[in-house]
Amino acid sequence: MIKTDAVIVGAGPVGLFSVFELGILGLNAHVIDNLDRAGGQCIELYPDKPIYDIPALPECTGESLTKNLLKQIKPFQTKFHYNQRVEKLEKKNNCWFVTTSEKVQFETPNIIIAAGVGSFEPRKPPIKNIERFEKINLFYSVKDKNKFKDQTVCIFGGGDSALDWTVELSKIAKKIFLIHRRDEFRAAQHTVDLAKDLEKKGKVDFLTRYQPLDFQGNGKLEKIVIKHDNGGLKELNVDSVLAFFGLKMELGPIANWGLDLEAKSLKVNTENFQTNEKGIFAIGDICTYPGKIKLILSGFHEGALSAQECFKRARPNEKYIFRFTTSSSDIHKRLGVK
Repeated sequence: MIKTDAVIVGAGPVGLFSVFELGILGLNAHVIDNLDRAGGQCIELYPDKPIYDIPALPECTGESLTKNLLKQIKPFQTKFHYNQRVEKLEKKNNCWFVTTSEKVQFETPNIIIAAGVGSFEPRKPPIKNIERFEKINLFYSVKDKNKFKDQTVCIFGGGDSALDWTVELSKIAKKIFLIHRRDEFRAAQHTVDLAKDLEKKGKVDFLTRYQPLDFQGNGKLEKIVIKHDNGGLKELNVDSVLAFFGLKMELGPIANWGLDLEAKSLKVNTENFQTNEKGIFAIGDICTYPGKIKLILSGFHEGALSAQECFKRARPNEKYIFRFTTSSSDIHKRLGVK
């Protein structure tokens, strides 16, 4: 059981800034995210798209914003728990007990939900009983690329993830099959050109205008059947399959936590952005209140105010004294500023 001052659900920009706001108050936090890295929507949906409404940054990208936020919280040595979601939530006295999908358990007085519009879930191929192959040799992300060494790997998709991993895994895999439902790809042209050059060298086979029809195997996935637009079928023997069909956004188990909902958003007050459950806060795009504007800037403000209430709950016997970061030597010390 991990005891911490706060558990933050969501590692997007608003969740990362909450780590900072908690940190300068002397509170520690653990962050849980369903993705395999920090950044949330900014990283998954528009890493290179310009963002113009972050104060003091005339222009940045989702990727650069995430990198700067991670740099900002580095002094706090925050622990991240990726590829996990909160599956169980229990309240005992004034504390919450949290269990993740990987059975990691926390005891905390504060939960800050900064999950954007919900957790990102991979879109799965429409194959019956596909779950029996998942985490065995069917994957929706890559945690350890060395797992695919000397394998025949089938990669579904036509976006950046599919093409990036086609190029990268071609360095260690025995063979790559890249399967896409169209002739055109949505990835960066440079990466597409690299993959096509690998096809000329015999490292990659492009199979376009095909879609998955059946996955077969005993215990693990051994053969896939794909169907061409003209009705033709093709069978491929594989060692592993990577499916990159994009992401869908779901509220997930949060919808069952007994929190007041309004149109798939969590209702909060505007004093400290607490929900109807004391100790559970919602900030960023997932929360709603009169006058709510869905901007990253608004989420930063919400995170700052929720952190104040978190301090009162985590340190009930200490008096909170507001200090500006420009003048407080205590805050400077926490940030490593000389």
